[in-house]
Amino acid sequence: MKRLLLALSLFSFVPGPMAASLDRFQSYLRTTQSARGDFEQKVYDKNGKLVQDSKGSFVLHRPNRFRWSYVKPQQVIVGDGERVWIHDADLNQVTVRRLARVLGSTPAALLAGASDIQNAFDLKELGEKDGLEWLEAKPREKEAGFESMRLGLSTGGIEAMELVDHFGQTTRLRFSNVVRNPTIEAGTFRFSPPKGADVLGD
Repeated sequence: MKRLLLALSLFSFVPGPMAASLDRFQSYLRTTQSARGDFEQKVYDKNGKLVQDSKGSFVLHRPNRFRWSYVKPQQVIVGDGERVWIHDADLNQVTVRRLARVLGSTPAALLAGASDIQNAFDLKELGEKDGLEWLEAKPREKEAGFESMRLGLSTGGIEAMELVDHFGQTTRLRFSNVVRNPTIEAGTFRFSPPKGADVLGD
């Protein structure tokens, strides 16, 4: 589920060197229809110990279409606008869920273009740190899969994200080589389970 939430949590461009974090994020919602790039992801337990280190690439097209690919362990998460498909290559297992069931007050609702983000999240500007302007988002729904999320924004876009779950784990992502509003082939967001794969879910 954690990787699913992160896959839904996609981002891109926000202009204006003097803009505060909320203004920059709102600019993203207005101006970004698609994006592609790379990411590095580190997961720390509640004591600050590194428990997972991975990397990969992503592509998205708003609303609610995305492909999030991990290099190791090899895993692909695809949102086709109606369902989310998670393929674990090592297990040859596919999990599928209806998109409406995994959105709600998730990072997807915040970053993939929810109509009224202030109804779903408490938003707070945290100021500048490490050269980025930070915005905190806390879901109003108790059933959301995370406690809080922080976005680190620069004049070029969202460069970092930190997600804290209900168990005190922190997932930190850094984004690179981000291209805003590229042309994306429609087939990018189609997924067919591989032959012989176990398919679980909706």
